[in-house]
Amino acid sequence: MMETSERMTNATRALKLICVITAATLGMAACTSTVVRESGTSRGSSRVVSQPKYGNSVKVERGETLYGIAFRNGIDFRDLAAWNNIGSPYTIYPGQTLRLYPSGASGSRPASTASGSGTPTTVATGKPRPATTAGTVGTVATAPKPAPVSSAPSSSGFSWRWPADGHVINRYVAGDAGRQGIDIAGSSGQAVRAGADGVVVYSGAGLVGYGELIIIKHSEAWLSAYGHNRKRLVNEGQNVKAGQQIAEMGSSGAAREMLHFEIRYNGKPVDPQIYLPSR
Repeated sequence: MMETSERMTNATRALKLICVITAATLGMAACTSTVVRESGTSRGSSRVVSQPKYGNSVKVERGETLYGIAFRNGIDFRDLAAWNNIGSPYTIYPGQTLRLYPSGASGSRPASTASGSGTPTTVATGKPRPATTAGTVGTVATAPKPAPVSSAPSSSGFSWRWPADGHVINRYVAGDAGRQGIDIAGSSGQAVRAGADGVVVYSGAGLVGYGELIIIKHSEAWLSAYGHNRKRLVNEGQNVKAGQQIAEMGSSGAAREMLHFEIRYNGKPVDPQIYLPSR
């Protein structure tokens, strides 16, 4: 009888020891597998969030897309969508106000809403609102620190093609708002081709300074833009292949016939000639 009781006591102790070891193991696993969620990014993502324009917003006009608004303001379309609680396929409406900064940040306003009814639109214009400040007497509200600037990788992971034949007459200059891409000289009606496979996310003339413009999304991080066309040959939502003609060269919004070509990584312009093949 005593032998049986002793066996039961030993079994109970062994079971408790197994439970303790299991709990400790699970606790260590939880600690080592924790993923930090960055504001504006998906789980486990190392992507740097776009630099917000605190206190600024735009009012959606009929005729543009969220991609066009993000492109015009140098913001990654994913961040602009997240800051305004807009999910895929990123439908926006005329009269809707979009923040160019995260909700709850300095100078923030209530989440964007659509005023009245209207068909979904997709360019937004509007004067930026000045940032608001807050604080008690004798103190000064500190402005949020700008987000770090993401550096573009040396390779995009896919092959680029020249979007048009001709000489480069203006090159990319980092930090120069008027030199965010390259200009390729040509003649009216000359073929403008897609630089890589992708889907057309903007096709219109609503972005001032670009004339007849086409924007192609190649991946979640990479976009390319083709401006000053005479005629656009593709529509939003259309899939295109590298080398496929998408437009005819022109001078819309420019002083001469040429193609303005940009490549953007996470919403920021990069030097196209780093990625285009030598010629």
